Amino acid sequence: MPARILVIDDNRTNLDLMLYLLQAFGHEPFGINDPATALQVARDRQFDAILSDVLMPGIDGFSLVQSFRSEPALQGKPLIAVTALAMAGDQQRILSAGFDGYISKPIDPERFVSQVDAFLPEELRGKNPHR
Repeated sequence: MPARILVIDDNRTNLDLMLYLLQAFGHEPFGINDPATALQVARDRQFDAILSDVLMPGIDGFSLVQSFRSEPALQGKPLIAVTALAMAGDQQRILSAGFDGYISKPIDPERFVSQVDAFLPEELRGKNPHR
């Protein structure tokens, strides 16, 4: 059974790469490059996990994670930051903000899906022939 994953990133190239990789490994990704509408999309559809960039114009990932955490329908869903923030303390700041995990950008196409899968139940993990 594929996982339904919401991917939020204002950079179209990054978004397309993540969507491509997730789909190639059997997931059902849904991409959005407008963080202002991300909460409504997350409310309207049933996702198994949400990946979000942190540094976005307007509404950033820190604001989004707070909104997601206050939504009853999203309780228990993994929220994973995908970000280039790499300064000392950034990872702790991201986790303290409410994200369940952290994937560094630029993403490593060889490891990206397995990094996402680590947050999913066994039955929802992608079909990676290299595992």
